[in-house]
Amino acid sequence: MAASTAAAPAPCYDAPEGVDVRGRYDREFASILTRDALAFVAGLQREFCGAVRYAMEQRREAQRRYDAGELPRFDPATRLVRDRDWTCAPVPPAVADRTVEITGPAEPRKMVINALNSGAKVFMADFEDALSPTWENLMHGQVNLRDAVAGTISFRDTARGREYKLNDRTAKLFVRPRGWHLPEAHILIDGEPAIGCLVDFGVYFFHNHAAFHAGQGAGFGPFFYLPKMEHSREARIWNRVFQRAEKAAGIEPGSIRATVLVETLPAVFQMNEILHELREHSAGLNCGRWDYIFSYVKTFRAHPDRLLPDRALVGLAQNFMRSYSHLLIHTCHRRGVHAMGGMAAQILIKDDAAANEAALELVRKDKLREVRAGHDGTWAAHPGLIPAIREVFEGHLGGRPNQIGDAAGHEGASVREEDLIQPPRGARTVDGLRLNVRVGVQYLAAWLAGSGSVPLYNLMEEAATAEISRVQNWQWLRHGAALDAGGVEVRATPELLARVVEEEMARVEAEVGHERFRKGRYAEAGWIFSRQCTTPELDDFLTLDAYNLIVAHHPGASPCKL
Repeated sequence: MAASTAAAPAPCYDAPEGVDVRGRYDREFASILTRDALAFVAGLQREFCGAVRYAMEQRREAQRRYDAGELPRFDPATRLVRDRDWTCAPVPPAVADRTVEITGPAEPRKMVINALNSGAKVFMADFEDALSPTWENLMHGQVNLRDAVAGTISFRDTARGREYKLNDRTAKLFVRPRGWHLPEAHILIDGEPAIGCLVDFGVYFFHNHAAFHAGQGAGFGPFFYLPKMEHSREARIWNRVFQRAEKAAGIEPGSIRATVLVETLPAVFQMNEILHELREHSAGLNCGRWDYIFSYVKTFRAHPDRLLPDRALVGLAQNFMRSYSHLLIHTCHRRGVHAMGGMAAQILIKDDAAANEAALELVRKDKLREVRAGHDGTWAAHPGLIPAIREVFEGHLGGRPNQIGDAAGHEGASVREEDLIQPPRGARTVDGLRLNVRVGVQYLAAWLAGSGSVPLYNLMEEAATAEISRVQNWQWLRHGAALDAGGVEVRATPELLARVVEEEMARVEAEVGHERFRKGRYAEAGWIFSRQCTTPELDDFLTLDAYNLIVAHHPGASPCKL
């Protein structure tokens, strides 16, 4: 009798009614996608999907007003929230000192371990801009964070013969879910794609809240970063999500704490209102500089008098950027919470001491400016930057964990509406157009291949910098910007962009090598990037437009027949 060749049955998932998991499902993922966890996520989706849809429509309506000539402003209807004296819940002792935070994707596993061991005060594990949201990345990320919270995470590098595990002292873990606008197409709830951030938050919270809460009260976590908000109504939804989660878990109200990234231009006019909505759960605000620049272009896409110069010139020397930073510090300290600084994206280069010292000096100057302005902490993309940043912040703070309650940040009290939208100054060049193409195409190629955090030209690039590259090119073409081409003025046109893309694609191929270029997704990325730079209507997000290209519905998973 011949031996049976039938394949082992595919694993099935025990999903509650109305939930359909379309992503690959195996026994490792089964420990994350339990029936109860999926039911918790489905409950969040059903309760809040209507509010999220309304908030997204209000975003589109606001953009229509900006396109018609209206400028962002402080809302007269919420003036009392801005003018009255009130504070958020006290800062939890566990996260009082956040002088340096390291950021990185929740997958790969080794990177999570290294970040927790880096010497930073906080590790922000990212499901958003630093992670390509493939199903595999998202689910492995959840497994990694569950094991990290439990203290059991480890990784064996067989090629190097090295074991990675946690040190005795590690960074505090914050988690950044995706923004409200992003779907999760691998999980359908009542026939509709799940809201991505509710999957990220819901699965992580469900499996890990007990470890933070054991024997402790409000303010001990879990901790989160919240991205891409444009209005306080979006913060209100998050606050309601937190309240529902705490009630379902039976933990004290205010246990969850979250820092909001102020990384959109409309949000800078809503900082008091955002903190007020989240005041029971707030852990401050963060200057998300790169996305803020991206949002400035997107908000003013129809305004030819507000063209950005080359992106290398759009830093805190620009008045609109400096004013944003000062107002954030003033707002946070007035409300009793952390004012977190921006990203140091430099990468240290192996065996190049001179280049590394030059990079570190730039980082020191940037962080000294931040701490003198009143920031309580800041971000680093690379572990090698942490000692230099700690030295700057700790030297200025003199043993204090933060500057909350200090007079620092007073400059923000005089910031006016016009300061926050003042057009930036500087040259626009063909070289800037070229750099945007190289960065945008290479980042998108890596993102399509599953990597969301990409080292390019000695900087760690993530979705925000690729977005700046895309929208700046679009803005220049849309308004026929005059560009300097080595002393000769040329106009930004689709024809110029087509020539630049062709030439820069050849340069990228030479830089990465023919074989890697051929096997990678560079040609596809070049086509997508070019199309997005020349489309008549600016797409809201590069990653939203390209998301369907990384969705992989898997036929092997099926519901269990109970």
